[in-house]
Amino acid sequence: MKKIIAIAVSLLVVATAVAAPKNTKMKYVDASTLTIINKVHNAGKPLARLDVERYKLTKSAINAFSQSTGLAVVFRTNSKNISAHWVTDARYMGTNSSATFQRGLDIFIRHNGEWVFAGVGRPKSNPRVGEHEFTLVRRMDEGEKECMVYLPMFSRVESLSIGVDKDATIEALPSPFKHKIVFVGSSITHGASAGRPGASYVAALGRALNAETPNLGHSGQCKLQQHFVDIVCDTEADAFVFDTFSNSTDKIIDARLYDFVKDIRAKHKDTPLIFLQTIKRDIGFFDLGARKRNDDQRAAAERGMAKVMADFKGVYFLNPGLILGDDHAGTIDGTHLNDLGVYRTVQYLTPKIKKILKKHGIK
Repeated sequence: MKKIIAIAVSLLVVATAVAAPKNTKMKYVDASTLTIINKVHNAGKPLARLDVERYKLTKSAINAFSQSTGLAVVFRTNSKNISAHWVTDARYMGTNSSATFQRGLDIFIRHNGEWVFAGVGRPKSNPRVGEHEFTLVRRMDEGEKECMVYLPMFSRVESLSIGVDKDATIEALPSPFKHKIVFVGSSITHGASAGRPGASYVAALGRALNAETPNLGHSGQCKLQQHFVDIVCDTEADAFVFDTFSNSTDKIIDARLYDFVKDIRAKHKDTPLIFLQTIKRDIGFFDLGARKRNDDQRAAAERGMAKVMADFKGVYFLNPGLILGDDHAGTIDGTHLNDLGVYRTVQYLTPKIKKILKKHGIK
């Protein structure tokens, strides 16, 4: 009986994945025929951030890294209206982020050299429904536009089509970014709890630093494990940024950090390795147990990074790293950054990371 149910569910997913857009006033193109940026490697499924078959991963990591977290599709069009039709895995989503962030899209359009937010793709409100369709932006001026659509942050995307006016043109746009900076981290790096996909601190830093920013955030499960070492060693980038202390206990940091850096440095001999101190959590203001765990994490990070930086060149520790502010207004739940927390973090990190990159001749 269980096998029959599994087959039925599988057929339902396939049927949903090939469903056609309902908006017949638009013409649609498969996003995989355009340019997809922020992938860790140019391998695996086009709408997954990592080719999970290349590595020995836990089931949780396979599920997380099969998601479209951080990916964006870039293209050029003269359409006055832009729509999207996309299919995600249909499942219950977390409660500390918006549905648009978890399963939806957002679009940025280049204006006077800057990427400007232009609209969202709202997903269906029922989390059991995996097929979505929405007009991202409408009634624009005539003329060509360079567009970037960020994909859902906490969903697997089975298919994505971009819709434009029937008489309009649409073509792939080369990656608009000069560098590649890979981010490894916790749920904060995974994106929780920004309002929409392009508003995560990793995506915002990408626009600020003129860099593709592949996102290897794994909610709740970034604990200096070997598979992160394997992926980083297998990846070419201008720099790596690590939010590796937010999920790790002080004991994990003491036991694993030095070898984590040593193994990565053996492969990437000169690449900047930038570690971020974890946040000082608002949840610990009254909760003494949460405060002690957080204080122990931060102290272990300081101890461990002092030893690492004494022994390895080109390793940096930004302390503070992730910024909330002192007014207790920077998170959604005392831990995860809301849009204000993201803004503060990006404003703080951008000049710091630029300075490190410049030191290594990356401009």
